Parts: sequence; structure tokens; C-alpha cells
Amino acid sequence: MNLRRYIPNTLTTCNLICGLLSVTFTLEGNLVFASLLVFIAAVFDYLDGSMARLLKAYSELGKQLDSLADLVSFGIAPGIIIFKMLSVHCAGSCSMFDNLHITPYIALLIPVCSALRLAKFNIDLRQEVNFIGLPTPANALFFASIPLVLYVQPGLFSILPLPGIIAFFSNTRILVILIVFFSYLLISDFRIFSMKFKTMKWEGNQLRYIFLLISLVLIFLFFINAFPIIIALYVLMSIFFHKEI
Repeated sequence: MNLRRYIPNTLTTCNLICGLLSVTFTLEGNLVFASLLVFIAAVFDYLDGSMARLLKAYSELGKQLDSLADLVSFGIAPGIIIFKMLSVHCAGSCSMFDNLHITPYIALLIPVCSALRLAKFNIDLRQEVNFIGLPTPANALFFASIPLVLYVQPGLFSILPLPGIIAFFSNTRILVILIVFFSYLLISDFRIFSMKFKTMKWEGNQLRYIFLLISLVLIFLFFINAFPIIIALYVLMSIFFHKEI
């Protein structure tokens, strides 16, 4: 019995479990742990693909399980997190739309567009090297980082402050705009570079190495506050250098 072929699927299952736990923590009102679990799910998602390539343990079951796990961890989980945040922010609002409790439901665009993105990925042969449309993990990490920015002690382990970032992400209208914009990116035809390294050489991986270097500097300077900036940088670099992808 060849146990190594089960390793990628085990890692994918861990990804799924993290997504389910994230939803559970959100329903209990613990958005910080819910967001951290999305980050942990992203680690498992990266590892399962890496192990599948390393062990050559590909399977149709693994492909389908990976999509289902990603939908939960990177679609439903962040969608529920942002729904919960908007529900809290809209409480007592004088806005007509907020009083009708419509605004929080805009967060459901995240899981809906994530499902469409994953379905497109499974049948689109053009995405073997890089991506067309924002990958669901990147989208999920952006939204999962927002509660960490808002609810973790400001400036924790941060060398430089980011004035205004809490006010920015606390604004309901800005959150709605971000949801619509990133949901569009999920199903768009924008070319987005992949972080999968086929070799460790500089040639062919310049964009990846530059992005990683800038990301490490941002994390060193701003710690938790850096994560939404890093995802925004990922999108901007992909759009700006699209001809090189």
C-alpha cells in the first residue's frame, strides 16, 4: 500500500477542516481566530499542491477535493467573516439600505464569485502556469486580514504605524466597494502571476522573487497591517507586468 499518494489529499482535508472551523468561530463571534484559520488553510492549500507535484501523486479525486475545500476555506469562510463584520457595522445605522439589512448580504458575492472562479479554473487549460482572474486564496487572505487589522492590538510588533488604516477598513461603504471590486477580479480575465516555483532560478521567476522580497519588507515594517497591502500589491504587479506573465 503506497501511503505517500494519500499525503496531498490529507493536507487538502486539513485545509477543509480549517475552513469549517473558521465558519464556526465566525458564528461564535470570534473573528480573529476565524481569520487566522483562513491563513492556516492557505498554508495547507500551498502544501497539498507542492506535495502532489513532488510525489507525483495526482488524482481526479484530489483535484475535486481541492476545489471543494477551497470553496469552503476561501469562499464561504471569508464571506461569512465579512458578512458578520458588516452586520455589526450596520447595527443602528441611519442609512435606508443598512436599516433594511441589505448591505451585509453583499458579502455573499465573495463565495458566489469564488465558486465561479474555481469552476472556471477546473476547465480552463490556459491556467496551468499562471492564473486568469484573482486566485481564491489571495482574495480570501485579503478579506481575512481585515479583522486582524481592526481587532488585534494596533501596532502589535509593528515598527512603523499606518495611520488611517483602521478608519479605512471600518468604513462600511469602503468594504462594500472592496467586495464588489475583488469579486469582479475573481471572475475577470486579468492575468495574475502564480507563486508556484518550477525551479529556484532567478530567470523566469523575477516577478515572484521581487514580490516575495517586498512582502517580507512590508511584514517586517507593518506586521499584521501589511497583509491587505501585500494582496493589493500582488494584484497591481500582475496588472502592471501583465505582458511578462
